Amino acid sequence: MLSVRDEPSPNFDSRRAPPDMLVLHYTGMRTGAEAIARLRDPAAKVSAHYVVEEDGSILRLVPEERRAWHAGRGSWQGETDCNAASIGIEIVNPGHEFGYRDFPDVQIDCVISLITDIRTRWTIPDARIIGHSDLAPDRKQDPGERFPWKKLAAVGHGLWFEPAAERIEALGPPLSMGADGLGVVVLRAGLSRLGYGLTKGGLEYDDETRLAVEAFQRHWRSSQVDGVADGETRATLMGVLQVATAESVTGVLA
Repeated sequence: MLSVRDEPSPNFDSRRAPPDMLVLHYTGMRTGAEAIARLRDPAAKVSAHYVVEEDGSILRLVPEERRAWHAGRGSWQGETDCNAASIGIEIVNPGHEFGYRDFPDVQIDCVISLITDIRTRWTIPDARIIGHSDLAPDRKQDPGERFPWKKLAAVGHGLWFEPAAERIEALGPPLSMGADGLGVVVLRAGLSRLGYGLTKGGLEYDDETRLAVEAFQRHWRSSQVDGVADGETRATLMGVLQVATAESVTGVLA
């Protein structure tokens, strides 16, 4: 049985519907203790449902049935109140500002166990297991490129795809800032279809496009996080979309 310690936070309110999304964060503070204290501080007005410490300890701050305040401004798959739709998991790590480092295996194993447990209670599609940076590319980097999304997907949590070399080569030269034309239109359409909240009708590779590409790379192509949509990034996006579509069809037929 999953071991969870209650450390209640007052920072929550009511949900409007059952959660159907999971948002993963890193704490981004010097220590886990500092982060937990802030998440429980009424003046801070932030919280999460769970915190997973580096030794694998799991703390429950807010009941899953309540709306924790972890996501802030952003959107995913058209949902703009991500707090209302999601369960938030904070994973202790100092983050990019204070010495970003790999997540210990024991910590990730406990994150996986927690996600497995949560999904026994709520219907959460793989395409809605995301990072904070996915819903807010202009503001957030967490849980970042060191987070092992592939390991989660290998045990059934989230989407993953690795393109073959010939598929990468067929897509031609990279797209980057200042580019325009059909390639950019297709790229933006794919990112939007996956869930990124891009402005409709954009025809140019602008800052909004770059930030969405960076967020995608942090999640699905962590070896290159530069906001440049090279062949591997675009081929990976196409593959992730195919996996997401297959999951959606399977869900309808089940």
